[in-house]
Amino acid sequence: MFNRILSFIYGVICYTISMATFVIAMGFLANVGIAKSLDSTAYSPFLHALAVDLGLLLLFSVQHSVMARRGFKRVWTRIVPPALERSTYLLFSSTALLFLFWKWEPMGGMIWNIESSVGRYGMYGFYVVGWLIVLAATFLINHFDLFGLRQVWLHLREKKYTELVFRTPGFYRLVRHPLYVGWLLVFWSAPRMTAAHLLFALVTTIYILVAIKFEERDLMEVHPEYSAYRERVPMLIPGGSSRSSGNPELQR
Repeated sequence: MFNRILSFIYGVICYTISMATFVIAMGFLANVGIAKSLDSTAYSPFLHALAVDLGLLLLFSVQHSVMARRGFKRVWTRIVPPALERSTYLLFSSTALLFLFWKWEPMGGMIWNIESSVGRYGMYGFYVVGWLIVLAATFLINHFDLFGLRQVWLHLREKKYTELVFRTPGFYRLVRHPLYVGWLLVFWSAPRMTAAHLLFALVTTIYILVAIKFEERDLMEVHPEYSAYRERVPMLIPGGSSRSSGNPELQR
């Protein structure tokens, strides 16, 4: 019983760290309330900053993608208890993101700068909408499973964990990846686009498109009915083509 209580406390701590990381990310990307944000004034040579930032983005991408794969989890859960696997994944992801925020090198350079009030508020509006979509998408499937709390709660009550049932509520009837749609809005809704912000948006967009391909394989194993869903629902753009990959929100 004591070990189950400790596991639950660990899961709550990891969840809290994840939520705190989200809040910091909001400020980092919007250049609000953070001493060094995405678009801060450059202080290092351009090529040095470019190399550092690419390395940080690569570190997060590899960690976030590799630890999400089912093959890795089969090996990883020989070390980490299955009930704690999701919480531990989130802890590693949060650590990688916080490290990125800490070591990020502003690059200077202006790609665009919207000066009109209407344009700026419009971009900020899309930014807020993006975060709302991200949050809503997690609750439409199962927010507490996605962030590891369901796993440790079931473990505390000595109940067996079961995979989520395949469902397509709300946004998931329009696109297969509403969570990613929200992230793309967050990354690109910038009234002031610097070279560093452009690099961040480009690399994370490429990562999303590549990650979807890998996630399809895992999801097809768990949810055979996903094949029919993939044929009828577009990936990212409502009303667009339904061709291509799977639904990462159900997996990660």
